[in-house]
Amino acid sequence: MEIEVTQEKLSKALNNVSRIAVGKVTLPILNNVLIRVDKSKVSLITTNLDMAIIDYLPVSSSKDGVITAPAKLLAEFVSNLPRGEKVKITSKDNKTTITAGKYSSTINGSPADDFPELPEIDEKKAVVFRMGVDEFKNGISSVVIASSNDLTRPALTGIYFDTYDKTLAVAATDGYRLAEKKLVKNVQSEISVIVPTTSLQEVLRSISDDMEEIEISFNEDLVRFRLGEIEIISKLIDASFPDYRRLIPKDNNIVVTLDRDELVRVTKLAALFARSVSGSIMCETKKPNTFSVKSIATELGKNNSSIETEVTEEGKVNLNSRFLLDALNSLDEKTIIVEFSSKITPVVLHNKKNQDYTHIVMPLNN
Repeated sequence: MEIEVTQEKLSKALNNVSRIAVGKVTLPILNNVLIRVDKSKVSLITTNLDMAIIDYLPVSSSKDGVITAPAKLLAEFVSNLPRGEKVKITSKDNKTTITAGKYSSTINGSPADDFPELPEIDEKKAVVFRMGVDEFKNGISSVVIASSNDLTRPALTGIYFDTYDKTLAVAATDGYRLAEKKLVKNVQSEISVIVPTTSLQEVLRSISDDMEEIEISFNEDLVRFRLGEIEIISKLIDASFPDYRRLIPKDNNIVVTLDRDELVRVTKLAALFARSVSGSIMCETKKPNTFSVKSIATELGKNNSSIETEVTEEGKVNLNSRFLLDALNSLDEKTIIVEFSSKITPVVLHNKKNQDYTHIVMPLNN
């Protein structure tokens, strides 16, 4: 096996794939990257058994063959080579030699036969969606904050991809908050699957400024993301996502229009005093024109900030300040809507104009 490629391209590809190369005690081969050259097509592959990353590397010259080598060591070595250098990688007897100008290194590898077989998407049965990279990135980033890391509830450790009313939406919840974003409209296919949050975070990390479109293919138990020359294949979570739409209040009687930046500011001020009370703050409406955010801490003191806005109904609700700030930071319009009904009902937040994104924060009991 032999390839020749610029340092910049090779370093970028190795950095992309090496992130998930973390070997297990019983399977140290997972520390390695598989480098395969087949008919001048070069692919760098890593896997942790739940997910695989493939980077198809454009090279100036190559000879067919396959080898595996420690991914992180190879990535770090190449990243420290001078930019602009031509890097040549050759393999013989499970040893990988890297040369670039006056720099040279030989790394002990492992037989490619030991590398796990990669799962494949059945192209004939796959459900495929395509969308702009920016749209995908913004959508996933706005819901991933609400996903859980509680492994005893696997369904909540992923992002729910679901089609309804000819719309592809993504949603996440940790039981204390919920976020939903409508990604693609006028879709013809139907899906209902849960993608691991960790896999989607890898997809987000793989996005670069020169990428314009992402292709997402779903099979019965797999999903594949294509981003230019990068493919990420992941297992789906085998669990049932909560029927979250019935939990979204439809008839809140308290609806206030607020300046997002101003609400962020008063929430941050209240949060300073709420640290000793588990982040609890009170949001309250008072006729005719006051929305206030309060916090009281016996040791530190108290805080009360107000925003002027039209108020038709009076009410108050206790929220976690961090959850409220996460929701506000996910909204992208200057003017937003905050809705609730009572102390015990969820608070709904969304943009005033574009309502494709909905964020719900559950109230605190105190």
